[in-house]
Amino acid sequence: MSLDLSDAEREFLARVTKFADEHVGPKAQIWEDERRMPVDALRAASKAGFAGLEVPETLGGFGGRFRLKVRVAEELSRHCFAFAFSLINHMGLAGKIARDAPEELARKYLPEMLSGDAIGCTALTEPGAGSDFSAITTSAKKVKGGWLLNGKKAWITNAAHADLMFLYAQTDPDAGWRGVAGFLVDGREDGVTRLPPFKIMGGHAIGAGGFVLEDHFVPDVRLMSLPGDGFKAAMAGVNAARTYVAAMCCGMTEAAITLAARYAANRTAFGGNIADFQGLRWQLADAQTDVEAARLLAYRATLSVESRENAELDAAHAKKFAARMADAHLPRIMQVMGAAGLRREYPLGRQIACARIANYVDGTTEIQNERIARALFKQAEKG
Repeated sequence: MSLDLSDAEREFLARVTKFADEHVGPKAQIWEDERRMPVDALRAASKAGFAGLEVPETLGGFGGRFRLKVRVAEELSRHCFAFAFSLINHMGLAGKIARDAPEELARKYLPEMLSGDAIGCTALTEPGAGSDFSAITTSAKKVKGGWLLNGKKAWITNAAHADLMFLYAQTDPDAGWRGVAGFLVDGREDGVTRLPPFKIMGGHAIGAGGFVLEDHFVPDVRLMSLPGDGFKAAMAGVNAARTYVAAMCCGMTEAAITLAARYAANRTAFGGNIADFQGLRWQLADAQTDVEAARLLAYRATLSVESRENAELDAAHAKKFAARMADAHLPRIMQVMGAAGLRREYPLGRQIACARIANYVDGTTEIQNERIARALFKQAEKG
């Protein structure tokens, strides 16, 4: 199974692949060593036109389909999962502004996003609310001409440098999820404080961090999802994110398999190459089979997202399987290379850390199981 692309989409993907080969792969370990989000590379990717993947041509973008976004994420992750996630989140906000914001906002903010002069993020997670989206406590109080926002956001991709954010806040705590709304927040304005980036085990290019909002005023025009619609928008966005994270796990793991196979084919031991040992060969073969299976699930979920069907179940299956697959196989792939796999010139350590990240972002693996089990028992009740 493959995702058919138009000629223009294939050319776009080829440009992304070339950019990754020249600007991501050679620098990814440097970013990790320096424990920083490479905003310079993110801006370069934006200037190359990649941030506008989902933005219509009439607004200065490319106007690509979701399947192209999935393939871009997969290819970038062969070099750096964390950078891929950062860029995908940035382009995601640009696409959302193009789709949902009033034209005056789109004309104001899209040019600086497409050039990389302003970096975007989505601010949903909080210190006490992750996979339970309805539990967010950041408040939005209606005032004349707009809203006052107060609260704290955490584990936000691109927070280290983000200027613009699509932020979810609770307008009515008694209403539960029906009170959640979505706002376009400009972090350069008063009342928004950026917190220091998190120090994590790996994947620092993701730029994870947070924000504090203290009586931050947002005008009515920047209310992009009405109360109740905000929660629905979050869930739809999460299904898409789970889908491209699954594809990213495939790209990252397949790159590791290719690296280990090349190493094994050239590493001599006991009068031959270690690739001659059946146990080693089969370990890589098992990993490749699971990558193929994960890719099928990811691409099926991609088609569900594109068709605007309820993609929740397909996305949950894809992310659960792919994240577990990467988590299980990457240490085994490193073992194929022996102690050489520990060397920093190889990406395996970074990839193992990012496989752990994949099991947390956009809903933990356990949350995927809950989604799947809920659908299973709902069907069982129908007889």
